[in-house]
Amino acid sequence: MKIGPLWLKLQIACGDALALGPGKADLLEAIGAHGSITAAAQALGMSYRRAWMLVDEMNRCFEPPLVETLKGGGRERGARITSTGQDVLEAYREMEREAARIANHEAYERLRSHLRDQPRPQE
Repeated sequence: MKIGPLWLKLQIACGDALALGPGKADLLEAIGAHGSITAAAQALGMSYRRAWMLVDEMNRCFEPPLVETLKGGGRERGARITSTGQDVLEAYREMEREAARIANHEAYERLRSHLRDQPRPQE
């Protein structure tokens, strides 16, 4: 969430892995909306391989997995968010909303008052 020159980025770690962040949350939402990893990747402008790697990392970090793939033909194919995935996504979005409230905090303004618009050139 960008707020002026300073923005907050909520990331959830699982060991050395990034279990959930803004991009993965967007991917979960897109899978829920489109019903497949392929369609979700296309909607977000990323490759299927990248989307699959992100889903795999999320699934390895949460118990039970957040996304399940459906094999077979007809309507029962593609991917869907599990109930755990939906719960995790809702909790993450709630945490994002709470983090956005920090922008109204005096400490945020103090920090922002010292932040340059661009880094100085390297010497």
